[in-house]
Parts: sequence; structure tokens; C-alpha cells
Amino acid sequence: MMVLDGLGCGKSLSAAAARGNVEALRRILQDHRVDPDALNEFGKTALQVMMMGCTSVACVLLDHGADPNIQDRCGVTPAHDAARTGFLDTLRVLVDHGASVNVPDHSGALPLHIAIREGHGDVGEYLAPLSDLGHRDSCGADALDVARDARAPEMVELLERLIATSSS
Repeated sequence: MMVLDGLGCGKSLSAAAARGNVEALRRILQDHRVDPDALNEFGKTALQVMMMGCTSVACVLLDHGADPNIQDRCGVTPAHDAARTGFLDTLRVLVDHGASVNVPDHSGALPLHIAIREGHGDVGEYLAPLSDLGHRDSCGADALDVARDARAPEMVELLERLIATSSS
């Protein structure tokens, strides 16, 4: 049996999450009663370094009480990361566990802005009705501006429709 100290805990947990190793993750959380938000040597939690496409890792961490709204030093949340990488299933799990999609990063971008910029239409479609469409990033752009800049006509159409229905 391995004994984990403070930093070792965060390091082992983060390593298991980054590898997408659900069994190791469960073992560390259950057998060693490790805080799911323990930091690794880079000051990140397991949820922040997890393999984003591995929804089961997110589920285990969140079920053990990991904070879905934790922000790194740039204000980036796991929802921003899932939006950037296009992993809709992981994003859904985060939202189902209380992740806010309206927490801006330090550039003022919401996960929706990032999904649109990265061309992840399915993620954008999911986020649009949940997001504050009037929110502007530090350059003054709202989601509609971002969609126009990204030349994403389907997203522009969706956002215009949502904005029209919310104002009527």
C-alpha cells in the first residue's frame, strides 16, 4: 500500500486523470481519501489536467466533490477547456455537476466564445441557450460578434434567433 503526502496526492491524482485511468483515480480517491481538488506540482487540480475526452474521469472526480468551477491563473475553467477541445459529453457532465458556463476567463471569454472561435458548432449549439449572450469579452465582442468574425453562419443564425426570442 502506498502512502501519499499532500503534494504526492495531487500529483498521483492528476497523473491518473491526465492518463484517463479511471481505476487508479477511484483507488486514490476512495482508499486514500484524497481531496479531489488537491493540487499537483503545477498548481492544477485533476479536473484541470484530465483527459478532456474521458467523460468517465470527469464523472468520478465530480462525484467525489471536485469543484467544476475551479479557475486556473488565467481564469480558465474546465468548461472553457472542454469548449476549446470540443468535448461536448464532458461539457455536459460538468454542467450537470454545477459548472457555470457564464464565468469569463481573464480575457473575458465565456466557454461559448471559445467553442465558436475553435469551430465546435455542436458545443456552441449546446452552450448558446445556457450562456449570457449579452456578455462581452475584453475586446468588447459578444457571442454574435465572435460568430460573425469566425464566419460561422449557422451559429450566427442560432444566436440571432435566441436573442430575438429572449427580447420578445
